[in-house]
Amino acid sequence: VKPLNKTKIIKKRKHHPLRFQSDRFKRMNKGWRKPNGVDCRVRRKFSGSVKMPTIGSGSNKKTRHLIPSGFKKLLVRNEKEMELLLMNNRNYAAEISQRVSAVKRQAQ
Repeated sequence: VKPLNKTKIIKKRKHHPLRFQSDRFKRMNKGWRKPNGVDCRVRRKFSGSVKMPTIGSGSNKKTRHLIPSGFKKLLVRNEKEMELLLMNNRNYAAEISQRVSAVKRQAQ
């Protein structure tokens, strides 16, 4: 089965932005947070400092969440959800959940 519309996926940014100074302190999470400090060089966009993610760093709306084959992932946990996939098999590809045992995977 081929996808409904195969458009070329262009990734503008390969890396996920890390939080400023999260590498220096264990108490800080790695996930991005906008710096709010008065003197923060990242917030003030000084040259040589970490680049802040902007609205333009997002991917194309049409190709967002697509896997390289051109489908979107659909997490399947049981047989009833597998039947749901039959109606949308041109848009979605099944990904069997981690919780499903090996015996039930063979059945699906």
